[in-house]
Amino acid sequence: MQYFDRIIDRELAELLQEVPAVSIVGAKGVGKTETAKRLASTVLRVDVSAPAKALASSMENLAKVARWPVLIDEWPKAASSWNNVRRIIDDEPGLNRFILTGSTSGTGLNLHSGAGRIVQLNMHTMSIAERGLCEQVISISELLDGKSYDGAYEQSLMCLEDYAHEIFASGFPGIRNHSDRGIKALLQGYLAAIVERDFEELGVVVRKPHVLKAWLTAYAAATGTTTSYAKILRASTQGEDKMPSKDTTLVYRDTLDRLYLTERVDPWLPSTNPIAALGRSQKHFLADPALALSLLKLSKRDLFIGAEDMAVGKSRDNSLFGRLFENLVAISLKVYARCAGAELYHFRTTDSRHEVDFIVERGNDLLGIEVKLSPEVSPEDGHELNWLESQISETRRFTKIIINTGTHAYKRPDNILVAPLALLGT
Repeated sequence: MQYFDRIIDRELAELLQEVPAVSIVGAKGVGKTETAKRLASTVLRVDVSAPAKALASSMENLAKVARWPVLIDEWPKAASSWNNVRRIIDDEPGLNRFILTGSTSGTGLNLHSGAGRIVQLNMHTMSIAERGLCEQVISISELLDGKSYDGAYEQSLMCLEDYAHEIFASGFPGIRNHSDRGIKALLQGYLAAIVERDFEELGVVVRKPHVLKAWLTAYAAATGTTTSYAKILRASTQGEDKMPSKDTTLVYRDTLDRLYLTERVDPWLPSTNPIAALGRSQKHFLADPALALSLLKLSKRDLFIGAEDMAVGKSRDNSLFGRLFENLVAISLKVYARCAGAELYHFRTTDSRHEVDFIVERGNDLLGIEVKLSPEVSPEDGHELNWLESQISETRRFTKIIINTGTHAYKRPDNILVAPLALLGT
Protein backbone atom coordinates (compact mmCIF):
# COMPACT_ATOMS: atom_id res chain seq x y z
CA MET A 1 0.00 0.00 0.00
CA GLN A 2 1.25 3.49 -0.83
CA TYR A 3 2.59 5.36 2.18
CA PHE A 4 1.41 8.93 2.60
CA ASP A 5 3.93 11.14 4.40
CA ARG A 6 2.35 12.38 7.60
CA ILE A 7 3.01 15.51 9.63
CA ILE A 8 3.33 13.35 12.73
CA ASP A 9 6.33 11.54 11.18
CA ARG A 10 8.65 14.45 11.94
CA GLU A 11 7.08 15.08 15.34
CA LEU A 12 7.57 11.45 16.38
CA ALA A 13 11.19 11.34 15.19
CA GLU A 14 12.04 14.52 17.09
CA LEU A 15 10.20 13.44 20.24
CA LEU A 16 11.97 10.08 20.40
CA GLN A 17 15.30 11.92 20.67
CA GLU A 18 14.01 13.60 23.84
CA VAL A 19 12.02 10.91 25.69
CA PRO A 20 12.29 7.15 26.36
CA ALA A 21 8.87 6.15 25.00
CA VAL A 22 6.02 7.54 22.91
CA SER A 23 2.48 6.21 22.79
CA ILE A 24 0.69 6.97 19.51
CA VAL A 25 -3.08 6.90 19.94
CA GLY A 26 -5.88 7.29 17.44
CA ALA A 27 -8.81 5.59 15.74
CA LYS A 28 -8.30 2.32 13.90
CA GLY A 29 -7.06 2.84 10.37
CA VAL A 30 -5.53 6.31 10.76
CA GLY A 31 -2.02 4.97 10.01
CA LYS A 32 -0.41 4.58 13.44
CA THR A 33 1.32 1.29 12.66
CA GLU A 34 2.78 2.37 9.33
CA THR A 35 4.09 5.62 10.81
CA ALA A 36 5.65 3.84 13.81
CA LYS A 37 7.18 1.04 11.70
CA ARG A 38 9.25 3.55 9.75
CA LEU A 39 11.17 4.45 12.92
CA ALA A 40 11.15 1.13 14.78
CA SER A 41 14.03 -1.34 14.72
CA THR A 42 11.98 -4.15 16.30
CA VAL A 43 8.25 -4.63 15.64
CA LEU A 44 5.97 -6.65 17.95
CA ARG A 45 2.47 -7.04 16.44
CA VAL A 46 0.80 -8.30 19.61
CA ASP A 47 -2.69 -8.33 18.07
CA VAL A 48 -1.75 -10.85 15.36
CA SER A 49 1.31 -12.72 16.69
CA ALA A 50 1.19 -14.96 19.76
CA PRO A 51 5.02 -14.99 20.13
CA ALA A 52 5.09 -11.20 19.95
CA LYS A 53 2.35 -10.96 22.55
CA ALA A 54 4.22 -13.36 24.85
CA LEU A 55 7.46 -11.37 24.46
CA ALA A 56 5.78 -8.02 25.16
CA SER A 57 4.03 -9.52 28.20
CA SER A 58 7.32 -10.59 29.78
CA MET A 59 9.34 -7.76 31.30
CA GLU A 60 12.45 -9.94 31.49
CA ASN A 61 12.33 -10.92 27.81
CA LEU A 62 11.26 -7.48 26.60
CA ALA A 63 14.25 -5.91 28.37
CA LYS A 64 16.58 -8.21 26.40
CA VAL A 65 15.44 -7.05 22.94
CA ALA A 66 18.63 -6.16 21.10
CA ARG A 67 17.46 -3.46 18.69
CA TRP A 68 15.80 -0.25 19.85
CA PRO A 69 13.36 1.38 19.50
CA VAL A 70 10.82 -1.41 19.96
CA LEU A 71 7.33 -0.94 18.53
CA ILE A 72 4.59 -2.67 20.53
CA ASP A 73 1.69 -2.44 18.11
CA GLU A 74 -1.85 -2.45 19.61
CA TRP A 75 -0.38 -2.77 23.09
CA PRO A 76 -3.81 -3.02 24.88
CA LYS A 77 -3.99 -6.57 23.43
CA ALA A 78 -1.05 -7.33 25.74
CA ALA A 79 -2.09 -5.07 28.60
CA SER A 80 0.88 -5.84 30.85
CA SER A 81 3.26 -4.49 28.20
CA TRP A 82 2.54 -0.90 29.30
CA ASN A 83 3.72 -1.50 32.86
CA ASN A 84 6.63 -3.58 31.53
CA VAL A 85 7.80 -0.65 29.44
CA ARG A 86 7.49 1.69 32.39
CA ARG A 87 9.54 -0.62 34.67
CA ILE A 88 12.24 -1.23 32.03
CA ILE A 89 12.67 2.52 31.62
CA ASP A 90 12.89 2.92 35.40
CA ASP A 91 15.55 0.21 35.64
CA GLU A 92 17.58 1.34 32.66
CA PRO A 93 16.84 4.93 31.61
CA GLY A 94 17.51 5.92 28.03
CA LEU A 95 16.03 7.74 25.05
CA ASN A 96 14.35 6.32 21.96
CA ARG A 97 13.45 2.99 23.58
CA PHE A 98 9.78 2.24 22.86
CA ILE A 99 6.91 3.20 20.56
CA LEU A 100 3.46 1.98 21.60
CA THR A 101 0.39 2.21 19.41
CA GLY A 102 -3.22 1.69 20.38
CA SER A 103 -6.71 2.17 18.98
CA THR A 104 -8.27 2.10 22.46
CA SER A 105 -7.33 4.09 25.52
CA GLY A 106 -6.73 1.14 27.82
CA THR A 107 -9.10 2.65 30.38
CA GLY A 108 -10.03 0.25 33.16
CA LEU A 109 -6.72 -1.61 33.09
CA ASN A 110 -4.56 -1.58 36.20
CA LEU A 111 -1.88 0.61 34.66
CA HIS A 112 0.64 3.12 35.91
CA SER A 113 0.01 6.49 34.27
CA GLY A 114 3.40 6.43 32.57
CA ALA A 115 3.96 10.02 33.66
CA GLY A 116 7.55 11.11 33.12
CA ARG A 117 8.28 8.06 31.00
CA ILE A 118 5.70 7.63 28.21
CA VAL A 119 4.58 10.65 26.19
CA GLN A 120 1.26 10.47 24.31
CA LEU A 121 0.93 11.66 20.72
CA ASN A 122 -2.50 11.82 19.11
CA MET A 123 -2.80 10.79 15.46
CA HIS A 124 -5.80 11.94 13.46
CA THR A 125 -7.15 11.01 10.07
CA MET A 126 -5.31 12.74 7.22
CA SER A 127 -5.45 16.51 7.06
CA ILE A 128 -5.94 18.16 3.69
CA ALA A 129 -2.21 18.97 3.58
CA GLU A 130 -1.30 15.27 3.95
CA ARG A 131 -3.44 14.16 1.01
CA GLY A 132 -1.07 15.51 -1.66
CA LEU A 133 -3.72 17.57 -3.43
CA CYS A 134 -1.73 20.77 -3.97
CA GLU A 135 1.14 22.79 -2.50
CA GLN A 136 0.50 24.42 0.88
CA VAL A 137 1.73 28.01 0.81
CA ILE A 138 0.17 29.38 4.02
CA SER A 139 1.65 28.15 7.29
CA ILE A 140 -0.41 28.09 10.49
CA SER A 141 2.83 28.12 12.48
CA GLU A 142 4.13 31.21 10.66
CA LEU A 143 0.81 33.01 11.13
CA LEU A 144 1.06 32.34 14.87
CA ASP A 145 4.60 33.73 14.76
CA GLY A 146 3.14 36.98 13.41
CA LYS A 147 4.28 36.60 9.82
CA SER A 148 1.94 38.50 7.54
CA TYR A 149 0.70 36.78 4.42
CA ASP A 150 1.49 38.92 1.40
CA GLY A 151 1.23 36.31 -1.34
CA ALA A 152 0.51 37.29 -4.89
CA TYR A 153 -2.89 35.63 -5.05
CA GLU A 154 -1.70 32.04 -4.61
CA GLN A 155 -4.01 29.66 -6.46
CA SER A 156 -5.66 26.40 -5.42
CA LEU A 157 -6.75 23.99 -8.14
CA MET A 158 -9.51 22.52 -5.93
CA CYS A 159 -13.15 23.39 -6.50
CA LEU A 160 -16.33 22.68 -4.54
CA GLU A 161 -16.75 19.25 -6.16
CA ASP A 162 -13.21 18.32 -5.09
CA TYR A 163 -13.98 19.16 -1.46
CA ALA A 164 -17.15 17.06 -1.67
CA HIS A 165 -15.03 14.14 -2.87
CA GLU A 166 -12.54 14.64 -0.02
CA ILE A 167 -15.37 14.51 2.51
CA PHE A 168 -16.67 11.30 0.94
CA ALA A 169 -13.30 9.62 0.32
CA SER A 170 -12.16 10.10 3.96
CA GLY A 171 -8.77 10.64 5.52
CA PHE A 172 -8.22 6.95 6.26
CA PRO A 173 -5.16 6.06 4.14
CA GLY A 174 -6.32 2.48 3.57
CA ILE A 175 -9.76 3.55 2.34
CA ARG A 176 -9.44 6.74 0.32
CA ASN A 177 -7.73 5.41 -2.82
CA HIS A 178 -10.43 2.88 -3.73
CA SER A 179 -13.30 3.34 -6.17
CA ASP A 180 -16.40 5.12 -4.95
CA ARG A 181 -18.12 1.76 -4.50
CA GLY A 182 -15.13 0.40 -2.58
CA ILE A 183 -14.94 3.48 -0.33
CA LYS A 184 -18.63 3.19 0.50
CA ALA A 185 -18.34 -0.53 1.34
CA LEU A 186 -15.20 -0.06 3.45
CA LEU A 187 -16.75 2.76 5.47
CA GLN A 188 -19.89 0.72 6.09
CA GLY A 189 -17.71 -2.18 7.25
CA TYR A 190 -15.74 0.13 9.52
CA LEU A 191 -18.92 1.35 11.21
CA ALA A 192 -20.36 -2.16 11.48
CA ALA A 193 -17.21 -3.31 13.28
CA ILE A 194 -17.60 -0.50 15.81
CA VAL A 195 -21.13 -1.57 16.70
CA GLU A 196 -20.68 -5.33 16.45
CA ARG A 197 -17.15 -5.86 17.78
CA ASP A 198 -15.25 -2.85 19.12
CA PHE A 199 -17.69 -1.99 21.93
CA GLU A 200 -17.69 -5.60 23.07
CA GLU A 201 -13.88 -5.73 23.06
CA LEU A 202 -13.91 -2.85 25.53
CA GLY A 203 -16.30 -4.75 27.80
CA VAL A 204 -19.37 -2.70 26.82
CA VAL A 205 -22.44 -4.88 26.33
CA VAL A 206 -24.68 -3.55 23.54
CA ARG A 207 -28.06 -5.20 24.03
CA LYS A 208 -29.71 -3.30 21.17
CA PRO A 209 -27.19 -2.70 18.37
CA HIS A 210 -29.78 -0.82 16.32
CA VAL A 211 -30.17 1.73 19.15
CA LEU A 212 -26.41 2.30 19.26
CA LYS A 213 -26.36 2.70 15.46
CA ALA A 214 -29.25 5.19 15.71
CA TRP A 215 -27.39 7.15 18.39
CA LEU A 216 -24.26 7.25 16.22
CA THR A 217 -26.36 8.49 13.31
CA ALA A 218 -27.91 11.22 15.45
CA TYR A 219 -24.44 12.25 16.62
CA ALA A 220 -23.35 12.44 12.98
CA ALA A 221 -26.34 14.69 12.29
CA ALA A 222 -25.14 16.97 15.12
CA THR A 223 -21.78 17.55 13.41
CA GLY A 224 -20.59 21.13 13.78
CA THR A 225 -23.09 21.99 16.54
CA THR A 226 -22.97 22.35 20.32
CA THR A 227 -26.33 20.66 20.79
CA SER A 228 -26.94 18.78 24.04
CA TYR A 229 -26.65 15.04 24.43
CA ALA A 230 -30.28 15.02 25.51
CA LYS A 231 -31.28 16.29 22.06
CA ILE A 232 -29.05 13.75 20.36
CA LEU A 233 -30.70 11.02 22.45
CA ARG A 234 -34.21 12.19 21.56
CA ALA A 235 -33.32 12.31 17.87
CA SER A 236 -31.90 8.79 18.01
CA THR A 237 -34.89 7.12 19.68
CA GLN A 238 -37.87 8.34 17.69
CA GLY A 239 -40.26 5.40 17.31
CA GLU A 240 -38.72 3.46 20.21
CA ASP A 241 -41.12 2.29 22.89
CA LYS A 242 -38.52 2.84 25.58
CA MET A 243 -35.60 5.24 25.42
CA PRO A 244 -32.23 4.05 26.70
CA SER A 245 -31.21 5.65 29.98
CA LYS A 246 -28.99 8.70 30.16
CA ASP A 247 -26.30 6.50 31.74
CA THR A 248 -26.43 4.15 28.75
CA THR A 249 -25.94 6.94 26.24
CA LEU A 250 -23.09 8.38 28.32
CA VAL A 251 -21.46 4.95 28.02
CA TYR A 252 -21.88 5.23 24.22
CA ARG A 253 -20.17 8.63 24.25
CA ASP A 254 -17.35 7.56 26.55
CA THR A 255 -16.71 4.40 24.52
CA LEU A 256 -16.48 6.42 21.31
CA ASP A 257 -13.93 8.59 23.10
CA ARG A 258 -11.95 5.50 24.07
CA LEU A 259 -12.02 4.42 20.42
CA TYR A 260 -10.85 7.92 19.38
CA LEU A 261 -13.84 8.27 17.05
CA THR A 262 -14.90 11.69 18.33
CA GLU A 263 -13.07 14.93 17.60
CA ARG A 264 -14.93 17.33 19.85
CA VAL A 265 -13.57 20.89 20.06
CA ASP A 266 -13.52 22.58 23.47
CA PRO A 267 -14.86 26.11 24.02
CA TRP A 268 -12.36 28.94 24.27
CA LEU A 269 -12.36 30.14 27.87
CA PRO A 270 -9.38 32.49 28.27
CA SER A 271 -8.14 33.04 31.82
CA THR A 272 -8.16 36.81 31.32
CA ASN A 273 -11.59 37.08 29.77
CA PRO A 274 -13.00 40.50 28.84
CA ILE A 275 -16.12 38.90 27.34
CA ALA A 276 -18.94 37.97 29.69
CA ALA A 277 -21.06 34.83 29.47
CA LEU A 278 -19.07 32.54 27.22
CA GLY A 279 -20.60 29.28 26.05
CA ARG A 280 -19.08 26.20 27.66
CA SER A 281 -20.39 23.43 25.40
CA GLN A 282 -18.10 21.37 23.20
CA LYS A 283 -18.55 21.34 19.44
CA HIS A 284 -19.34 17.90 18.04
CA PHE A 285 -17.33 16.24 15.27
CA LEU A 286 -16.42 12.69 14.29
CA ALA A 287 -12.90 11.45 13.56
CA ASP A 288 -13.66 11.84 9.86
CA PRO A 289 -16.61 13.50 8.06
CA ALA A 290 -16.84 10.45 5.77
CA LEU A 291 -18.10 8.46 8.77
CA ALA A 292 -20.91 10.98 9.26
CA LEU A 293 -21.83 10.84 5.57
CA SER A 294 -21.91 7.04 5.69
CA LEU A 295 -24.00 6.94 8.89
CA LEU A 296 -26.54 9.26 7.28
CA LYS A 297 -26.64 7.00 4.18
CA LEU A 298 -25.82 9.84 1.82
CA SER A 299 -23.57 10.09 -1.22
CA LYS A 300 -21.29 12.97 -2.16
CA ARG A 301 -23.89 14.00 -4.75
CA ASP A 302 -26.41 14.42 -1.93
CA LEU A 303 -24.21 17.13 -0.40
CA PHE A 304 -25.25 19.50 -3.17
CA ILE A 305 -29.01 19.11 -2.68
CA GLY A 306 -29.09 20.03 1.02
CA ALA A 307 -30.07 17.98 4.04
CA GLU A 308 -31.18 20.58 6.58
CA ASP A 309 -34.03 18.34 7.75
CA MET A 310 -31.44 15.79 8.95
CA ALA A 311 -29.68 18.22 11.28
CA VAL A 312 -29.70 17.70 15.03
CA GLY A 313 -29.03 21.05 16.62
CA LYS A 314 -28.33 24.33 14.91
CA SER A 315 -25.27 25.93 13.35
CA ARG A 316 -24.92 29.11 11.32
CA ASP A 317 -24.38 27.08 8.16
CA ASN A 318 -27.07 24.49 8.67
CA SER A 319 -26.45 22.71 5.37
CA LEU A 320 -24.97 19.25 5.77
CA PHE A 321 -22.24 20.09 3.25
CA GLY A 322 -21.24 23.14 5.27
CA ARG A 323 -21.09 21.25 8.55
CA LEU A 324 -19.12 18.32 7.12
CA PHE A 325 -16.72 20.77 5.46
CA GLU A 326 -16.25 22.32 8.90
CA ASN A 327 -15.47 18.82 10.23
CA LEU A 328 -12.78 18.48 7.55
CA VAL A 329 -11.37 21.87 8.55
CA ALA A 330 -11.42 20.93 12.25
CA ILE A 331 -9.37 17.77 11.68
CA SER A 332 -6.83 19.64 9.56
CA LEU A 333 -6.52 22.47 12.08
CA LYS A 334 -6.02 20.02 14.96
CA VAL A 335 -3.06 18.52 13.10
CA TYR A 336 -1.56 21.90 12.16
CA ALA A 337 -2.13 23.41 15.61
CA ARG A 338 -0.47 20.49 17.41
CA CYS A 339 2.55 20.72 15.11
CA ALA A 340 2.79 24.44 15.97
CA GLY A 341 2.51 23.80 19.73
CA ALA A 342 -0.96 25.36 19.82
CA GLU A 343 -4.48 24.30 20.83
CA LEU A 344 -7.76 24.42 18.89
CA TYR A 345 -10.98 25.83 20.37
CA HIS A 346 -14.29 27.33 19.26
CA PHE A 347 -15.88 30.57 20.46
CA ARG A 348 -19.50 31.30 21.29
CA THR A 349 -21.35 33.57 23.69
CA THR A 350 -24.14 32.00 25.75
CA ASP A 351 -26.79 34.07 23.96
CA SER A 352 -25.39 32.93 20.57
CA ARG A 353 -25.16 36.55 19.42
CA HIS A 354 -21.48 36.13 18.66
CA GLU A 355 -19.69 33.07 17.34
CA VAL A 356 -16.33 32.33 15.71
CA ASP A 357 -15.88 28.85 14.32
CA PHE A 358 -12.35 28.21 15.59
CA ILE A 359 -9.68 29.79 17.75
CA VAL A 360 -6.07 28.59 17.55
CA GLU A 361 -4.18 29.68 20.67
CA ARG A 362 -0.48 29.56 21.52
CA GLY A 363 0.44 31.77 24.44
CA ASN A 364 -0.53 35.33 23.54
CA ASP A 365 -0.87 34.54 19.84
CA LEU A 366 -4.35 33.88 18.50
CA LEU A 367 -5.85 32.94 15.16
CA GLY A 368 -9.56 33.62 14.77
CA ILE A 369 -10.97 31.43 12.00
CA GLU A 370 -14.31 31.49 10.21
CA VAL A 371 -15.27 28.66 7.84
CA LYS A 372 -17.25 29.37 4.68
CA LEU A 373 -18.27 26.66 2.25
CA SER A 374 -18.77 29.19 -0.51
CA PRO A 375 -15.97 29.95 -3.00
CA GLU A 376 -16.92 33.62 -2.66
CA VAL A 377 -16.62 35.70 0.52
CA SER A 378 -18.73 38.80 1.12
CA PRO A 379 -17.66 41.82 3.23
CA GLU A 380 -20.24 40.84 5.87
CA ASP A 381 -18.57 37.47 6.35
CA GLY A 382 -15.82 39.05 8.46
CA HIS A 383 -18.14 40.77 10.93
CA GLU A 384 -17.68 38.31 13.80
CA LEU A 385 -13.90 38.25 13.44
CA ASN A 386 -13.74 42.04 13.51
CA TRP A 387 -16.04 42.16 16.53
CA LEU A 388 -13.92 39.63 18.45
CA GLU A 389 -10.76 41.55 17.58
CA SER A 390 -12.31 44.63 19.22
CA GLN A 391 -12.84 42.66 22.45
CA ILE A 392 -9.33 41.22 22.77
CA SER A 393 -6.54 42.94 24.69
CA GLU A 394 -3.98 44.74 22.57
CA THR A 395 -1.29 42.71 24.34
CA ARG A 396 -2.44 39.68 22.36
CA ARG A 397 -1.69 39.22 18.66
CA PHE A 398 -4.89 38.36 16.80
CA THR A 399 -4.81 37.18 13.18
CA LYS A 400 -8.11 36.92 11.31
CA ILE A 401 -8.72 34.19 8.72
CA ILE A 402 -11.65 33.06 6.60
CA ILE A 403 -11.18 29.52 5.26
CA ASN A 404 -13.25 28.88 2.16
CA THR A 405 -13.44 26.72 -0.97
CA GLY A 406 -12.29 29.37 -3.41
CA THR A 407 -9.39 29.31 -5.83
CA HIS A 408 -7.20 32.16 -4.51
CA ALA A 409 -5.74 33.37 -1.22
CA TYR A 410 -5.65 37.12 -0.58
CA LYS A 411 -5.65 39.76 2.17
CA ARG A 412 -8.74 41.96 2.49
CA PRO A 413 -8.66 45.70 3.29
CA ASP A 414 -9.88 44.91 6.83
CA ASN A 415 -6.76 42.74 7.29
CA ILE A 416 -8.66 39.43 7.08
CA LEU A 417 -6.80 36.68 5.25
CA VAL A 418 -9.05 34.70 2.91
CA ALA A 419 -7.52 31.28 2.34
CA PRO A 420 -8.77 28.18 0.52
CA LEU A 421 -8.46 25.16 2.84
CA ALA A 422 -6.21 23.37 0.34
CA LEU A 423 -3.52 26.07 0.64
CA LEU A 424 -3.20 25.82 4.43
CA GLY A 425 -0.60 23.67 6.14
CA THR A 426 1.83 23.54 9.02
